[in-house]
Amino acid sequence: MEDIIKTIFPMGGPNDAYAAYFVGQSFLNMLTTEGVPIGNVTFEPGCRNNWHIHKADKGGGQILLCTNGRGWYQEWGREVRELFPGDVVVIPTGVKHWHGAAKDSWFTHLAVEVPGENVGSEWLEPVDKAAYAALK
Repeated sequence: MEDIIKTIFPMGGPNDAYAAYFVGQSFLNMLTTEGVPIGNVTFEPGCRNNWHIHKADKGGGQILLCTNGRGWYQEWGREVRELFPGDVVVIPTGVKHWHGAAKDSWFTHLAVEVPGENVGSEWLEPVDKAAYAALK
């Protein structure tokens, strides 16, 4: 966990509220819940969230600001994108996707919730185990 100690923001506690939507252990430190909610999300090696969709009647979506380690992001029907510190991922409302750590690396990103009307997330199926295992 030495690379976790070097992160800019504290790691936070186990992400128990969303554990049902993750494979592996994630940690959450909400940096702010006012105005624009921003969470510091840390994934242990191999941890990833289920496929999900950010929904909103207007606006909404999510922006990931990668800060530590190595991870993955994928939109439904597209190739997987490898993520490193400094990478930015803009996720529009209505796009089915997942994100998480590489098998051999911790991974941390800031999850910025884009303000909108009637925002929420629809959590779906886990990422296919064989497809994830094939990632290098």
